[in-house]
Amino acid sequence: MKLTVFGATGGVGMLVVKQALAQGHDVTAFVRSPEKISDLHENIEIIQGSVLDPVAVRKALQGRDAAVCALGMPLMNADGLRAKGTKNIVDIMEGAGVKRLICLSAFGVGDSWRLLPLIYRLIFVPLFFRRVFADHAAQEACIRASGLDWTIVRPGNFVKGGLTGDYQHGVADETRAFKLKISREDVADFLVKQLTGNAYLRQSPGLSY
Repeated sequence: MKLTVFGATGGVGMLVVKQALAQGHDVTAFVRSPEKISDLHENIEIIQGSVLDPVAVRKALQGRDAAVCALGMPLMNADGLRAKGTKNIVDIMEGAGVKRLICLSAFGVGDSWRLLPLIYRLIFVPLFFRRVFADHAAQEACIRASGLDWTIVRPGNFVKGGLTGDYQHGVADETRAFKLKISREDVADFLVKQLTGNAYLRQSPGLSY
């Protein structure tokens, strides 16, 4: 599959690139800083640019079959880059006829909010994650309003653990028993698997140990 990864130098995005390459996918990495993936230069196409630049995004999606959006920002940043950048990605994918989009969000966004432990809803999110959740919520709304074949993945908190392949996933009340912890490697594993499966087509699965 011909795949473009947005946020390819991030903690999860880089792992998506490596795992997709290992599985034989043809990967284009969209990055602001190519030097961060210099060790992969021989194996992938690298397009440098800002996700806020429609011209650069269009170039990155030309001739592609699918995209993974793993955009990230510092915890307290209020620029809304995920939502703004994702709008560009969605608009250009629709215009170019690229249908499959896998997007990284967070457990607790949207209808998974009610499934968060009380301490998260009363303390952690208001104090630390408010901007992140607002950005993801706007990002998800943009994707849901599109005509794309999307899957929005909502992992729990990132922890060290490597690639185990042994994790839980599900939608709505199926996630009540989740521990809300998962490694970035396992998140990337799940994201890449969605490229060749439709079990969660136009759904927002949670992901955790």
